[in-house]
Amino acid sequence: QEDVFVHLQEREVSRYTLLIPFPYTQEHAAEWLVRVTAPGFDQPQTRWAIRNETQRFIGVAELAPEEPPFSHVAEIGYWLGAAFWGRGIITSAIRAVTRHAFNRHADLCRIYAVPFAWNGASMRALEKAGYRVEGRMRRSAIKDGKVTDQMLYAILRQEI
Repeated sequence: QEDVFVHLQEREVSRYTLLIPFPYTQEHAAEWLVRVTAPGFDQPQTRWAIRNETQRFIGVAELAPEEPPFSHVAEIGYWLGAAFWGRGIITSAIRAVTRHAFNRHADLCRIYAVPFAWNGASMRALEKAGYRVEGRMRRSAIKDGKVTDQMLYAILRQEI
C-alpha cells in the first residue's frame, strides 16, 4: 500500500491517468488494494505489478478485454512512478502485456490504448511497442474538470 500511495500522490502521475484522482490519499490506496485483490475482481481484467531491480512496486500494467460482442478486443492501460520515467520501462511493459495477451487469448485480434492527446511520452512508448495511431478522439475524456482529446492507438495480432 505504501508504494502505491508514494507514486500516486505525485501530481505528474495523476495528471496523465484518467481515473487516478489528485490529491491521492492513503485511503485511496487502501481502497484500491482491497478492490483489486478481492476474489473475482474485474474478471477477466488482468493487472501486473511493475517492479524495479530491487523488486519494489513502481507501477501497473493492465489489460481489460471488452464484453461480447467485442470480446476479440482489449484495452491496455498503465502507469509508472515519475522517478522511473524515461527508462523504457513502460515500453517494455506494453510489449510484454501485448505478447502475453495475444499468446494466451486465441480469439483476441486487437489491443488498443487511449492516452491523452497531450501525453507525448505515452504515445512514444506505444509507438516503440509497435502500436499505431488510428485517430484523435475529440473531447472524449474529462480530466481535472476539463474536457480533453485522446488519441486512439492499436496493434493487431498479425503486427506483433
